[in-house]
Amino acid sequence: MKIIDLYVIKKYLGTLIFMLALLSIIIIVVDVQSKTPRIESNGFTVWYFLVNFYPFWILNLILTFMSILVFITVIFFTSRMANNTEIVAVISSGASFHRFARPYLITSLLIFFVTLAINHFVLPWANIQKNVLEPYTYNAVNKEKLLGNITIASNINPNEYIFVNSYNKKENRGYGYMYQKFDQNKKLLYQITAMDILWDAKKKYFLISNYNERKAGKNETEILGEGLSKIQDFNLPPSELFPDKLVAQNKTTPELVEMIDREKRKGNSNVTSFYNELYQRTSMPVSIIILTFLGLALSSEKKRGGLGLNLALGIALAFLFVFSFQVLHVVSENKTLPPLLAMWLPNIVFAPVAAYLYFKRANQ
Repeated sequence: MKIIDLYVIKKYLGTLIFMLALLSIIIIVVDVQSKTPRIESNGFTVWYFLVNFYPFWILNLILTFMSILVFITVIFFTSRMANNTEIVAVISSGASFHRFARPYLITSLLIFFVTLAINHFVLPWANIQKNVLEPYTYNAVNKEKLLGNITIASNINPNEYIFVNSYNKKENRGYGYMYQKFDQNKKLLYQITAMDILWDAKKKYFLISNYNERKAGKNETEILGEGLSKIQDFNLPPSELFPDKLVAQNKTTPELVEMIDREKRKGNSNVTSFYNELYQRTSMPVSIIILTFLGLALSSEKKRGGLGLNLALGIALAFLFVFSFQVLHVVSENKTLPPLLAMWLPNIVFAPVAAYLYFKRANQ
């Protein structure tokens, strides 16, 4: 059976690698053609994006849909083996269906561990490279949301607040700045306002200009002050002080957990998208194992309609799986479901189905 094991593993990995390479080339070609006008209108060349953006973008895309690609891969090569009566020959030789499934388990576990490690520690690095240039592939409206001016109202902790009327994320510069600090009874202790605020990337602090400040003194008095410039050091870069949804993609899992804890200590209750990112890094690799056995159960028996029917069924289930993940993202962010449940629900639903169909096939 070791020969059969190696044969199945080679079929599994060979088909998957071929599909990944083929789909990557097709997707990149189509995407480049559609986005070339936007890329060039922003002052970049297509070659620059092919080198500095698309390798990281396609890695993100592949890992996002890896479980679906694995599912279709298993259905494709297993259906061909079934049509060629290779599976019947193996079972007829005295091997059980469970024994025949062993190389599927080994290969899916290998892909699971590799994908899990990449999701938690490598993909965030790739996302940093990707997210720098991705806004330049968007239309003007979506690009403005990421790189344009926004209004900021953020809290450093439950007693300290920052407000900026107009802040540009690309330049890390803002206008109309105010910082407030309160005591436990919400009495104002300190306030400073300024015309401008600028992040100094080398010195790792903010610099404000034309500021006015006031401090609470004794006996309900106030101490006033003003000046041309002043340092504001919050021990955090702008991306973490004013986080958006993309910043979670850029963090390794230990960094992401630390950021979630920091946001909760600040009093920020809107951390659902961060939790979604955290939980799906594990739930998606687990789905590779589930969908491997679902694909094996669906395609290991020769049927009327053959490969075409199995592929059609597989693609339909794949779209259902992807669609459910996208819907649950939205449901979770609307706080209808807890993020942990939302990100694991497709696996919770598909795992019993895969187990039932697998054991039904094994007992035939």
